Amino acid sequence: MTMENLSFGQKIKRSITKIVKRILILGILVFAALMAFWQWGVYERGVKAGKVLSVSEKGFVFKTYEGKLNLETFGALKGASPIAESFDFSVEKDQEEVIRELQEVALSGERVNLYFIKRYVIFPWRGDTNVFVEKVERLK
Repeated sequence: MTMENLSFGQKIKRSITKIVKRILILGILVFAALMAFWQWGVYERGVKAGKVLSVSEKGFVFKTYEGKLNLETFGALKGASPIAESFDFSVEKDQEEVIRELQEVALSGERVNLYFIKRYVIFPWRGDTNVFVEKVERLK
């Protein structure tokens, strides 16, 4: 049927259907772009120095690697416990070399520099934090 043969109600219905489809497609595209930004967008890059206290694989459904770095502020926080002077981080599963190095330095007690990125959103399949270690630099 052509548009001329349609009744007024059918023309309105067809127009509304077109608008709804366009809004749904636009919404899906915006949601996909937002998810991509949250997944790969980097908020901060930096380095922290200290001794790795622990590295472990955690999770019930999603297994992630989590760790804790003692910042060793040497009394800068008067009366604070060593836990208060720690930095929690995650490691992406595909960073096998980083995970191995973190496990080694956790056992040896070496002082290290951890190069990290901070992401906008925490996803459960990625880790418990939005901070991800990318490189471990052992200090002499």
